[in-house]
Amino acid sequence: MTHKEFDILDELYFVTSFTSLKSSLDWPCRDLIIELRQLIAKEWVKCIDPDTDQEITGQPQEELEKQYETILFLATKKGLMEHNSRS
Repeated sequence: MTHKEFDILDELYFVTSFTSLKSSLDWPCRDLIIELRQLIAKEWVKCIDPDTDQEITGQPQEELEKQYETILFLATKKGLMEHNSRS
């Protein structure tokens, strides 16, 4: 796990917006999107529709990237286990 992955997961113990995450980490938008994309691919982070509170599944990464400003993020159980096992 990279330092950036660790820092993102550290912020995602609770449902968090992209804006809040960006503000907390103070990273360039593009860097955060790249890291989130990788964490989603590893199944360490999931995306949540703010209108329904349901996990967003089955959408291509390109579609999700268009929605990053409006969707919510949460670390998965798998992601939290990785985060907590880091030495």
